[in-house]
Amino acid sequence: MAKDGYILSIDQGTTSSRALIFSDNGEILSQKNYEFTQLYPKNGWVEHDPIEIVDTTIKAIKFVIADSKIDPKDISVAGITNQRETVVVWDKISGKPVYNAIVWQDRRTEEICEKLRSDGLSETITKKTGLIIDPYFSGTKIKWILENVLDAKKKLDSGNLIIGTIDTWLIWNLSKGSSHSTDVTNASRTMLYNIEEDVWDTDLLKILNIDSSLLPNVKNSSGDFGAIDKNFFGSSILIGGVAGDQQSASIGQLCFKEGMIKSTYGTGCFVLMNTGTNKMVSQSNLLATTAYKLDTNKSFALEGSIFNAGTVVQWMRDELNFISNASEVETLSSESKNQIFFVPAFTGLGAPYWNSDVRGQISGITRDTSKADIALAALKSICFQTRDLFECFKTDTSRPIADFVVRVDGGMSKNNLMMQFLADILGTKIERPANQESTASGAAYLAGMYSGLYKGIADLEELWKTDRVFEPRMTIDQADSEYSGWKTIINKLIKDG
Repeated sequence: MAKDGYILSIDQGTTSSRALIFSDNGEILSQKNYEFTQLYPKNGWVEHDPIEIVDTTIKAIKFVIADSKIDPKDISVAGITNQRETVVVWDKISGKPVYNAIVWQDRRTEEICEKLRSDGLSETITKKTGLIIDPYFSGTKIKWILENVLDAKKKLDSGNLIIGTIDTWLIWNLSKGSSHSTDVTNASRTMLYNIEEDVWDTDLLKILNIDSSLLPNVKNSSGDFGAIDKNFFGSSILIGGVAGDQQSASIGQLCFKEGMIKSTYGTGCFVLMNTGTNKMVSQSNLLATTAYKLDTNKSFALEGSIFNAGTVVQWMRDELNFISNASEVETLSSESKNQIFFVPAFTGLGAPYWNSDVRGQISGITRDTSKADIALAALKSICFQTRDLFECFKTDTSRPIADFVVRVDGGMSKNNLMMQFLADILGTKIERPANQESTASGAAYLAGMYSGLYKGIADLEELWKTDRVFEPRMTIDQADSEYSGWKTIINKLIKDG
């Protein structure tokens, strides 16, 4: 392992922008995040202000550089990880967005998606992209902006319009417009990218009426993405690694071997299984996606997405005022005595249901139902949905769930009560790393490999430390009984919805 150098990791998430300074041995010297505004202009619509995203990112970077007391010139390289399917369309001359960023959770393009399905394009899109037709992905969001925003139409005619996911938007801004780039993992989430051929797919671009000239250059996850302009922090910093947040978390969890699984519990919950060089076609409504590409070393993954996880805790905090701080939910939920089922379908259900129309519900309420009961049901709902995904892995791989060892990360994985229930309901071991910042670590590792701080995967594996392993305590019959109750509620909700 090469020594002496610091890595700046930028973790731009759905609810906050975070920056971290890593030493070469993987130690976090400083970290800071700033929350930004969530915009809900209509039912099912979710937007962010792209300028606020840039501003909070720069603010976080300035804080960690000052807090760690290092000279910016000693930062060897920077890595970026980001909320993936969220898109920005902007004027490359003025640098101003033509519209707010449309967030991955946004469901406004369901009509566009339904038209694609009715046109018989489902098989074509899945074969090329590994994805299903859903508003979740970037392609239909881009189409909506180009067709519905007057300023976008004007800029398109003048040839000044460019497009990108949040990584691209940050790279473009931080490089002062000198780099319009993305990586294969982010490109693979747009529903416009052929993940086997590694190109923007001409057929898909034609179907959605999007010109390839608007889109960023696609690079390996570890590579040269340009540099942060020296005027920001006093010294130019190479951007050497980029990955979408879930793939970055998988890299941060060192899931480089086929069959390894990581499960991230952040705003949403995302479970990725490394399938190696095999792009596996799921029989269970999971997605195939690019896990990473390093030089010629490329791996695919199967992914299941749960749209609402941490948002459930935020909702209990901000809308119900059950708690004043997210950390309180573990203490509160441990007081629960009643069996309540909570379906957190605030924006529909993700894998394996892919139902945009279903909305959330809480069932089983009685006169003595307490906020502790609802809090526990909220935590359990995320574990039940995780088992939904593991049942899919079981079907697709023909392996029993008990064979899987799961590595977890994200804010909610700090909740011991929830992690124990997760081990119980899955019936398998749950491994939580000592370093909880897996997403930011993944971006740092990618950047460090490009800069030469790390010579390869073996160097990274030396950095791994386990915090705690949770083993099942429930009997299989108990776990199956609890899960059966969940399935009954879900199936009825979908049928009636």
